[in-house]
Parts: sequence; structure tokens; C-alpha cells
Amino acid sequence: MPVPPPPTPGLISLVIPVFNERDSLRQLITEIDAVSKTLTERVEVVFVDDGSTDGSWGEIQQLANSDERVRGLRFRRNFGKAAALQAGFAEARGETVFTLDADLQDDPAEIPDFLAALRAGKDVVSGYKKTRHDPWHKVFPSRVFNWLVSTATGVKLHDHNCGYKAYRVEVVREVKLYGELHRFVPVLAAAKGFRVGERVVNHRPRTFGKSKYGWRRFVKGFLDLWSVRLVTSFGWRPMHFLGALGLLLMVLGCGVGGGSLALLVGVGGWGGAGAWFFPWVRLAGRSRSSSAGKPFSPASWPKPSPPDERTSRSS
Repeated sequence: MPVPPPPTPGLISLVIPVFNERDSLRQLITEIDAVSKTLTERVEVVFVDDGSTDGSWGEIQQLANSDERVRGLRFRRNFGKAAALQAGFAEARGETVFTLDADLQDDPAEIPDFLAALRAGKDVVSGYKKTRHDPWHKVFPSRVFNWLVSTATGVKLHDHNCGYKAYRVEVVREVKLYGELHRFVPVLAAAKGFRVGERVVNHRPRTFGKSKYGWRRFVKGFLDLWSVRLVTSFGWRPMHFLGALGLLLMVLGCGVGGGSLALLVGVGGWGGAGAWFFPWVRLAGRSRSSSAGKPFSPASWPKPSPPDERTSRSS
């Protein structure tokens, strides 16, 4: 695996996934340019076009041609946000890496506040959209998901889903993303010993495009949560999990099997239904009733009576 080049001191990389966000890109660059003038660090922008079909790539090319700080990557089709972020991380040259969405709901003016949190000792700073400007069918599943992630992983954040985050470059080079794991970067970073923090961000109403998420995201996120839980808790000791699971299944199997055997024997007796379904039970019952040293043949085994005959005799 190739060793990445050392980061450029004093450079901030903004990694921005793009999926059909053409109308917002030029305004986003204008806002980034405004905040960059207040910083002592230099800024580069890495757009990752995740298979857009609305002309976003053409807009990115124009921005890159007119501003040397802007670079772009393009996927042949839509691979998802995690893949876009991973590609952007590989291209980022700064010692500090930001991720934010291209829809203008994340405010670039808050970049200095994120930098202050990193200077205070954090390795990851995650945004918290305390006041959200999204429809309820997006907000409610997100809050349930955030509670589940915090409870299951022990990384207590209000908003794991927020795409506005800042990282020291060491974090993005150690944490590898695939599938839908972009929501769990703070959890994966914490599992590697990085210090994770959170700050409230200004979540602005959407002015361009439309939301790309729905209920399917909640289902995928729930499944990925348990994958992350296993990786972070048992990644270095998988037999602890597999062995405990095997022991549990063995106990359950013995319990179900023993209960079924006791039920059948109790209903039919040694020569009844229990012996009918379990020949070895019939054999055990016959061997106990036989005299010591007296052989018997399978033909002499007691044959259970049909249920109607047994009922008539008992009545």
C-alpha cells in the first residue's frame, strides 16, 4: 500500500461530495473565499462528483479553471457518500481536513470555530445541528438513529449524521470508509484513540436541490451500526464474540431439545409417543426393564398403540 505524502503545513482541505448540486456550487465557492480571507491558513477545495447528471461536473471544471485552489474528482456513476469522502481524503493535501455538504445548508463561516476546537486538543470535531431546517420525516429518524449510535458505541454525540466535520489529517488517513460508514467516522476514530468533540452549527434552510435521503438510509444505518459495533468492540478479539455466540446457541439448542424430549416422553411414556418418535428412548426403556444379561432383539421392542386405542383403554 503506497505511503501518502506528508501533509502541507498551514493548508486546510475542504472535501465536498457533490451529487446534482450544480446551482449551489458557485455560491458555495464565494462563501468559502470570503471566510478564507479571515484565516492565516491557506485553503484548498476538493469537489468529488458522485455521478451527477445535472451538469455539476461542468460547473466544477469551470470553477477549477478559474481558481487554482479548486480541484475536482469525478465518479462514473453514483457510488455513495462514503466512497466520495474516501476519494476526497486520498486527494486532500492539508494538515486539517473538513467535510461539508454542497447544498449550502452548512455554513463555511463557521470554519474558524472548528479550527479553534481542534487547537483546543480535539482530533475530530463533529457538527451538531441543534436547530434543523428539514422536514419531520427526516429529523425524527435521524434523532432515533443518533440515540442508537450513542447508546451502542458509547460515543456520545447529538448528531452523528451531520456531514459538517473537521479532522486532523491523521484521522482521515487511518479511518477507511466504505458502504455507508461515513456516518460513523467519529466512532471509528474514537476506537483508534482519537479525541472526539462536538459543536453546535448553524443549519441553514435548503435553497437548491432536494434531499437525497429517505427511510432506506435509516435501515442501512441500523445495519451498519452493528457492523461498526462488532469491528470496534471485537476487531482485535473476534473469538470472544464468536465463542460467546456459539455457547449461547449451544445452550439454546440443548434447552429446546431437552424440552421437546421431556414433552414427548411425558405425553406418551416410554412406550408411547415419546418412544414412537425417539427409538433410542424406547431402547433405553426396554434395556432397563430387561433382566441383566438377557439379550433382546429389535423385534421384541414394545410397539406403541395408536392414539385411539390407548384412549379407549384409558376410558
